Amino acid sequence: MDAVREWLRQANSVAVLTGAGVSAESGVPTFRGNNGLWKQRRAEDLATPGAFARNPELVWEWYDWRRSVLAEANPNPGHYALAELEKRVSNFTLITQNIDGLHELAGSRNVLRLHGSMWRVRCLACEQERFVRRIPFPTIPPKCECGGTLRPGVVWFGEALPQDVWQAAENAARSAELFLVIGTSAVVYPAAGLAQIAKSSGARVVEINIAETNLSDQIDQFLQGPSGELLPQLIA
Repeated sequence: MDAVREWLRQANSVAVLTGAGVSAESGVPTFRGNNGLWKQRRAEDLATPGAFARNPELVWEWYDWRRSVLAEANPNPGHYALAELEKRVSNFTLITQNIDGLHELAGSRNVLRLHGSMWRVRCLACEQERFVRRIPFPTIPPKCECGGTLRPGVVWFGEALPQDVWQAAENAARSAELFLVIGTSAVVYPAAGLAQIAKSSGARVVEINIAETNLSDQIDQFLQGPSGELLPQLIA
C-alpha cells in the first residue's frame, strides 16, 4: 500500500480500468458469480444481437429490470475516491467496462465507457442515440419518435467496441505512468489487454481486487480487498 501511494504521488499521468467489482459494492448485480442469473438465464444468452433479433421483448424485459435496479444504486467510497483522484492528477483517464453510470454520479468527468451506457438507447431505424432515464418504459420494446425499435445503447457480446472510445483508451494506457486495474475479472478482451499495453509502454501496473486473476502475476503490485475500502486508503 505504501509503495502504491508513493507511485500515485509521483505520477503525472494515471489511467484506471474498472470492472463490475467496483459497482458490486453498490449492490449492482454482476454477470459472473452467484447473482449472475436472471430467470435462470445467463447474461451471455441475453446480451447478444441474436437474442434481441429473436426476442426483443425478453431482452428488453431484462434491461428494464436492470435499469430499475441501477436507479436505486448509489456510488460507493471507491467511486468517490476515483473522482477525488482525478482532481489531483494532471492527466487522468478513467476507462470503465461498467454501464451503470455510477462513476459519473460520483463526480468523475473524464470517463471512457467501453461498453456503452445503460441509460442510453439507440434507434434501429434512424440510428439516433440519446439519454433516457425513464423507468419503466411504457411499452416493451420501447419505440423511437420515428417509430423504429429502440435497443439499449450498450455493446453486446459479439459486437465491436466503439472505435473512438477504444482508441482513446489505448492512448491513455500507452501514456500512463501508473495504470490501475480495479474490480475486473481480466477475462473480457480487448479491455483486459489494456494492462499489458500499459505495462509494455513503461507504466507501473497495480491491480485491486477481492481475488487474484490471470493478470495478477504479470504486474507490479496486487492489493487484495474491496475497492471501496482500499481506494479511500490509497488517496488518504
